[in-house]
Amino acid sequence: MATRNHNAAAAAAAAAPQLHHHNRGGVPALGKQKAAAARTDAMNRRAPLGDIGNFVSGRAAEGKPQPQEQISRPITRSFGAQLVKNAQANAAAIKQNAAIVPARPAPRLERRKAPAKPPAPEHVIEISSDSDESKTQSESSASSVRSRKKVINTLTSVLSARSKAACGINDKPREVIEDIDKLDVNNELAVVEYIEDIYTYYKTAEHESRPCDYIEAQVEINSKMRAILADWIIEVHHKFELMPETLYLTMHIIDQYLSLQPVIRRELQLVGVSAMLIACKYEEIWAPEVNDFILISDSAYTREQILSMEKGILNRLEWNLTVPTVYMFLVRFLKASSPGIKIEKEMENLVFFFAELSLMQYGLVTHLPSMVAASAVYAARLTLKSAPLWTDTLKHHTGYRVSELVECTKMLVSAHLTAPESKLRVVYKKYSSEQFGGVALRPPAVEICK
Repeated sequence: MATRNHNAAAAAAAAAPQLHHHNRGGVPALGKQKAAAARTDAMNRRAPLGDIGNFVSGRAAEGKPQPQEQISRPITRSFGAQLVKNAQANAAAIKQNAAIVPARPAPRLERRKAPAKPPAPEHVIEISSDSDESKTQSESSASSVRSRKKVINTLTSVLSARSKAACGINDKPREVIEDIDKLDVNNELAVVEYIEDIYTYYKTAEHESRPCDYIEAQVEINSKMRAILADWIIEVHHKFELMPETLYLTMHIIDQYLSLQPVIRRELQLVGVSAMLIACKYEEIWAPEVNDFILISDSAYTREQILSMEKGILNRLEWNLTVPTVYMFLVRFLKASSPGIKIEKEMENLVFFFAELSLMQYGLVTHLPSMVAASAVYAARLTLKSAPLWTDTLKHHTGYRVSELVECTKMLVSAHLTAPESKLRVVYKKYSSEQFGGVALRPPAVEICK
């Protein structure tokens, strides 16, 4: 303790001359001398000895700097430098301690990574009116009441189930409808994308363009004369080697015109010649000329008569030649008869044989072209004894059941049966040749006529 007091006194003595050094050249003021004497007395007073134990305050433990004690002695250059040096040393020591002893973070427990959960769907909250809520509550209460009720089979339901089982309705297989256009997917001319829409339109348009029963309205023409004209038209068509579409359009033009306009007997063949001329111009790439028809008719009509009748027919039909004919449906129904495979030539020839026989039958004029085409396919399958005779695919694409085709099919089979003995044998001779496989020589399917 004595040593400390001695050192303090020495420091005060050393500071006195330096203070006079600052006021060199003048007498110090009285106030300043009194202030210096007061500071010297304060430094000489002994401060009570604080606790010198090992206790460290909470702030020091945390490594934070403590507030500096108030300095009561005068600050000289050397003493100020000493204070700055001490402060820098303390700051460096605190920084070093903070670097050496970093704050330990709380240990983290390793957890297994939970599998990623899919994001929860957003729930849309619908605000309903009071009436909707009451309706929902009533429906839920009604459903709960129904669920609590015991299901009781009534006598009617039991009898209906037994009847269905007895009739085999429950065991009936589903209809198998095959894709008939799968072989033509890469054929752009087959227009597979909208072929169904085209034939849906044809089925609608055929009702509008169907001829009526006109024989009773014609004074000089009967059904036999019409059959003779049809037989001659088929022969001319075959000699000119025209397209099949031309033949069916020619007969449609003739029937449509006769149903609208009375014709005398001597002009009936002229109507046929002019109708074929119109059909050739509409369907053929290289149509026969008027002189060709004059020669083929043995100069029965002049050029002016043919052209005049052509103009009269077009005006009477209002130039409406885009109509669905039997041929248009034949092409589609033949594909449905042999789906997924190439159409057999024998089946194709036999179908066209029945179709051309239908052109000579006046009784089929009022039938829809789609029904005549479907009946030709059915008659051909009957003749060839195909199994099954009618498929779900044919039913789907033709739109007819077998029961709807029986009447028309009977007329075609009867025409086949009487063809060898008939005077009008052009169709029979044509399809008896090797060019068409001799399909007309096959035995007729007379079982359907019984």
